[in-house]
Amino acid sequence: MGHMDHFSAGWVTPVLSYVMACVGSALGLRCTVRALDAAGASKRNWLLLGSFAIGSGIWTMHFVAMMGFGVAGTPIRYDVPLTVLSLVMSIAVVSAGVFTAGYGRSRVTSVVLGGLGTGLGVSAMHYTGMAALNLHGTVDYDALLVVASVVIAVVAATAALTLTLVVRGPVLTVVAALVMGLAVSTMHYTAMFAVHVTLAPSSAELPGATPTAFLFPLAVVLGSFLFLASAYVALSPTGKRAESVAGELLREVELSTATPSEPATASATVSATATAGIA
Repeated sequence: MGHMDHFSAGWVTPVLSYVMACVGSALGLRCTVRALDAAGASKRNWLLLGSFAIGSGIWTMHFVAMMGFGVAGTPIRYDVPLTVLSLVMSIAVVSAGVFTAGYGRSRVTSVVLGGLGTGLGVSAMHYTGMAALNLHGTVDYDALLVVASVVIAVVAATAALTLTLVVRGPVLTVVAALVMGLAVSTMHYTAMFAVHVTLAPSSAELPGATPTAFLFPLAVVLGSFLFLASAYVALSPTGKRAESVAGELLREVELSTATPSEPATASATVSATATAGIA
């Protein structure tokens, strides 16, 4: 039985991975809210950005945390295609959940299906990422803890979407992101405690890439993308601010229109155009 160390790099990996999970969640949930106020291509773009943010945020969280994972008695390598597949899967399954939430007619259905999709996305990504692990020995799982980790992921994603879509407000978005970040981290470590490694000592060369050579640069690129995208979303005007600018421009138009229904339509058109321009 190999002794596992989840924090071989000290407190840096759990803290940094939690921050990454929160940044990805905050950005993703904010984009989902913006999507609800948008239409057409703009709505789709916001949902795509949201899916990419949550998907890459949880993936980065997982692999930053994995940088601190070590097993005494064996080196660890990562299968590159499987690791990349776990990232693609993460974004794909999360986007199914996010799009369901964004386009759902009923809020309740949106939140339940969206939470289920996003939670399963987190789980699928985690266990695919774990399958990419190469070491001298075999990896087994405690079935009960695996089920618990999937339940945590689904419940947490549902809670975050409920806070975001049902109860609206900037403070709640922050709370939702912290909840989702904590949940993704909890899910990760619950799943990691389900792991049992049986060592088969060998001097053979392990296939795959070292964490530093492969995971670290990819995590840095995705992390930088998340921070830059968050800054962009935070600084770009929201629907209301865009509407107020559009409203100023429309005052003259309103004076010259005879029917009362036209200004509203014109206002909606300009606001939609403004939002599409932002997105």
